Amino acid sequence: MPNWKDNIYFTLVNPREPGNIGAAARAIRNTGFSNLELINPPENHTEGHDFWLACHATDTLRDAAVYDSMDKALEDKALIVGTSRRAGKKRGLLFTLKEGVKEVVKAAGKNRVAILFGAEDRGLTNEEVDKCGFLMYIPTAAEAPSLNLAQAVLLVAYELASRTPEAESPALIPYEEMQQLFEQIRKTLKLLEYIPRGDRDMEERIMRNLRHVLGRSGLTPWEGGMVRGICNRIEQVVNEDGAFRAKSKGINVK
Repeated sequence: MPNWKDNIYFTLVNPREPGNIGAAARAIRNTGFSNLELINPPENHTEGHDFWLACHATDTLRDAAVYDSMDKALEDKALIVGTSRRAGKKRGLLFTLKEGVKEVVKAAGKNRVAILFGAEDRGLTNEEVDKCGFLMYIPTAAEAPSLNLAQAVLLVAYELASRTPEAESPALIPYEEMQQLFEQIRKTLKLLEYIPRGDRDMEERIMRNLRHVLGRSGLTPWEGGMVRGICNRIEQVVNEDGAFRAKSKGINVK
């Protein structure tokens, strides 16, 4: 069974400055971690001065997994955690860094965890935040709240490294399977007309809230199977009822 640190992935989303990537690799290695993931990084992120900034973590920089889409990077992760200082109704639950890392360490015993860091100029977008179970923020001074990307990675990594796992979460459904489950839930809610027909804004609001609630602590395979079974049974009953109503009205249903 891998060390819990091996299950934590520091995922930089659309990083713009190669130097920040090199410094982030160094921060990860300094604190005993090794997994760096890059989504749409600049092409020259392993060259020149930026490579030097990685210092003794040049292998971490070279070995970083590179993806052209977030979904591809997250598909095998069971818990997705975002870093942000911006709260909002659309952005889900926001923990302090100390509170958030407790949940990360607990899940990492048996599950892969991705910690997302947004682009230097704008952080994580609302669309990127939608993929997260929860967010965590690093308390900073109100007059100067923004941190450099590599600084943020170092602080998160340091806080994680200072933790000792006390209790583990069970094995959870990975991101890719959770997305399939969310689509089944969406279909079921539409069938029940819980989602108003044609109201796209309401539909996305309901699904966003469900993703935040269920993604916060994840689902075990047994729990996921139960939800699928409930959805399948609802669909069966609703379709049978619709067929019966149509038949009673003399409508031929094939």
